[in-house]
Amino acid sequence: MVRPEVIQRRLQKLDGYLQILSGLQRYSFEEFRQDPERYGSAERFLQLGIKTLIDIGNHVIAESGLGRVDSYRDIPTLLEEHGYIDAEARETWIEMIGFRNILLHQYTDLDREVVYRVLQQGLEDIAALRRAFAQFL
Repeated sequence: MVRPEVIQRRLQKLDGYLQILSGLQRYSFEEFRQDPERYGSAERFLQLGIKTLIDIGNHVIAESGLGRVDSYRDIPTLLEEHGYIDAEARETWIEMIGFRNILLHQYTDLDREVVYRVLQQGLEDIAALRRAFAQFL
């Protein structure tokens, strides 16, 4: 059974990450790319936000017995198969997971323009998945 207190704790963390990221949206691209604290914060909190969604999804799957997770990309697929998210959210989430992998593994070659674009345009996608998980509270 899904434990609401587990979901609640992670959603609270996610809310904090989204608040920090929202504050970083106010900077122009030039201001963003010239300040390592700004782009470093964006990179880290995007990574943490996406990982939090992964953790919540994994919890729902494990506690509800929805199937086996061999890779993080299985999480949105299983949740879509069981009606928790729609196909569009699944695709968006899979793209987020790919972006998280880039943040983690290709950090030396990150394109700051891509990070900035995700910061400016991707927070609503994270918030939409957050709303989907709020149903478990």
